[in-house]
Amino acid sequence: MKFATKLIHAGQTEDPATGAVSVPVYQTSTFRQDAIGETRGWEYSRTANPTRAALENCLAQLEGAKYGLAFSSGMAAVDAVLRMLRPGDHIVAGEDLYGGTFRLLEEIFRKTGIEISYASGNSPQSFQTALKPNTKMLWLETPSNPLLSISDIAAVAKIAHGAKALLIADNTFATPAFQQPLALGADIVVHSATKYLGGHSDVLGGAVITSDKNACAGVKFIQKSAGAVPGPWDSWLMLRGIKTLSLRMRAHEQNALEIAKFLSQHHAISKVYYPGLKNHPGHKLAAKQMSGFGGIVSCELKNGEKAARKFAKSLKLFALAESLGGVESLACYPSTMTHASMNPQERLRRGITPGLMRLSAGIEDCSDLIEDLKNSLK
Repeated sequence: MKFATKLIHAGQTEDPATGAVSVPVYQTSTFRQDAIGETRGWEYSRTANPTRAALENCLAQLEGAKYGLAFSSGMAAVDAVLRMLRPGDHIVAGEDLYGGTFRLLEEIFRKTGIEISYASGNSPQSFQTALKPNTKMLWLETPSNPLLSISDIAAVAKIAHGAKALLIADNTFATPAFQQPLALGADIVVHSATKYLGGHSDVLGGAVITSDKNACAGVKFIQKSAGAVPGPWDSWLMLRGIKTLSLRMRAHEQNALEIAKFLSQHHAISKVYYPGLKNHPGHKLAAKQMSGFGGIVSCELKNGEKAARKFAKSLKLFALAESLGGVESLACYPSTMTHASMNPQERLRRGITPGLMRLSAGIEDCSDLIEDLKNSLK
């Protein structure tokens, strides 16, 4: 079954009771049992729900995996994976990563006795150098948030497996439409499904996807025990959004590329980050391991924070808002939004400057988006 067909049919067979072609919303918290110890396959919706099960089956198939687990948010998914670590274990994460993941690592997991190191995402050797005898996980975002760094998944997977560690790849920016990390050697894929998978800025969700039976069992136990699961309605909204993922991602990418080209020629912009541009340092690698370059463009305004604030306030179609990946275009100021949990020195060290803006290209007419940017950069 081809990818575009999976989006419509994976995990989404017709309802056996009525023949409904849309997965029903099983809006129930519990299920009647026929006798003590005799169920019809369902007990309690925190443990499992038929609507969520359809979503989890769909997510697994989209990533070419055996198992999919849905969560109430992307951070709940990240947290569940990290909870497999034990005090004294060591994790190596790519330096350029979402501020929420950084906060979770530094403010919560480090305090539990987990050792944390950071490596340059665009240098596999950096991960090799950071390994310790107690390393249990390597963590990548590719493309990364917010600087769109590209990591060699296959090379880092080889390093992880040589150290008998798991490689976790955050595939939120690329989505399974443009990148298949498990096929490149990753052990676990995580998503903020709030973003492109849902695609309409109307639902929170997260996902953990793997073909590793032991990893699935570990994360599923945490999912069941901690209970950070999406409700049936949220699961249904996610399934509905996923159906158009392939079409949306191509539209996002087309707009992002035109926006990146426009910004790269504008006198008010000093640097543009977009892997679809041939001068991007990760362009060739992205073209090799991805089937599309995504819908996120970051840029540096020459006059720093003052220019960024004026630019953000002048935007009309691009809404200044957290999140990304919806059908509408969004603008984000990482220093005070997605990466506010990092202190200013740490942000600067990682390349998140006061003039950095991150743009999520929606699926509006591109000429309107560029006109909005042009007017806001005056």
